[in-house]
Amino acid sequence: MDQKNYKRRIIDEQITEYLSVFGAVCIEGPKWCGKTWTSSYHSKSAIYIGDPANNFQNRTLAQLSPELVLNGEMPRLIDEWQEVPPIWDAVRHKVDQSQEKGQFILTGSATPNHKGILHSGAGRIAKLRMRPMSLYESGDSSGVISLQELCSGAITPVLTGEVALSDIIQFIIRGGWPGSLGLPIEQAVLLPKEYLSAVIDDDVYRIDGIKRDTSKMRLLLRSLARNESTTVTNRTLRNDIKAMGDEDIDANTVTAYLDIFKRLFITDNQPPFSVGMRSSVRIKQSEKRHFSDPSLACALMKATPSTLLSDLETLGFLFEALCERDLKIYAESFGAALYHYQDYSGKEIDAVIELPDGQWCAFEIKLGANQIDVAAESLLHLQKDFQDDQKGKPPAVLCVICGLTNAAYRRPDGVFVVPITALKN
Repeated sequence: MDQKNYKRRIIDEQITEYLSVFGAVCIEGPKWCGKTWTSSYHSKSAIYIGDPANNFQNRTLAQLSPELVLNGEMPRLIDEWQEVPPIWDAVRHKVDQSQEKGQFILTGSATPNHKGILHSGAGRIAKLRMRPMSLYESGDSSGVISLQELCSGAITPVLTGEVALSDIIQFIIRGGWPGSLGLPIEQAVLLPKEYLSAVIDDDVYRIDGIKRDTSKMRLLLRSLARNESTTVTNRTLRNDIKAMGDEDIDANTVTAYLDIFKRLFITDNQPPFSVGMRSSVRIKQSEKRHFSDPSLACALMKATPSTLLSDLETLGFLFEALCERDLKIYAESFGAALYHYQDYSGKEIDAVIELPDGQWCAFEIKLGANQIDVAAESLLHLQKDFQDDQKGKPPAVLCVICGLTNAAYRRPDGVFVVPITALKN
């Protein structure tokens, strides 16, 4: 590849580090998020298992003898390895034999079942999750505020400039797909739409060779889109499907389809945060529903800039999804993890970032600057609850992530305010 034209990604530093520690690195994530391009940047030779050239010659060769596709200058990229699962064991065995670091980079846009895979690869093959581009990676965030520094309570107040609501809406509808950058919004919306068609019509079958009812899958995806950024239950999803399509679907099928979506990296849910085993606070254990990119929810709902402007509630949920996608990308780059919080008293925190040292930070996400005061008050009340609970650890940092504010600063009450278009890792 022409490395001069490569658009750097946040995950690059992790890939370099992992190649220096492990014999192989497996980069997983949704189709079209840039895995192959990024992996090519870090490799010196490559084989593309899904290449249709010569009647899928590479795939046939790998099926006949997985070891043959490993030959090449290291690090060697093996793209879409999951199409021939025995490649995993062949890589693990090769790494065991040589004991050298950084031999292979594998990419996968689906998590295969374990049929044909004998070993986990633990200690030999490390896994990294890659996502669509954050606003910082796509060039739509100035990056003047570091999330890592923010989580330590250290930022310098700065004017960040005005942000138009129309720009925020375009970021949501366009998504973080590298192939859509620079395209007019009318063309950019086609990519997530075709992504869903390609995955449902082809990849769902190829993941394990089982034919499924794609019409019911589409109804379930539409229900997930209508419930983006919520903790909706499987039962509610099932009832929603019945209401939308007059289709009956049993609970086991809903669970099975949700698992398929997860294995294909269509969904990327936000797990619940636990404040500690000794805390008296009773925590709900529901995941917050997310697609891997908010543009997928927009495609399923046929959202346009004008329809979102007339439905600010839906726009708010989609903006939350955009921010939480970026927060997850930024947090994972420095070893932190993203959660959400709900308790049985009705209190919620949109986003919780748990740091490697066990400290945690609480974030509320609001589209408009007129909502900052209410969000800050909610965070302060919740912090007090944790301080009053002698067994619970209060958040170290409180922050409101906002869409339409022109500055990053710390309020007199100690709550930070940061525009999503000023944030980086």
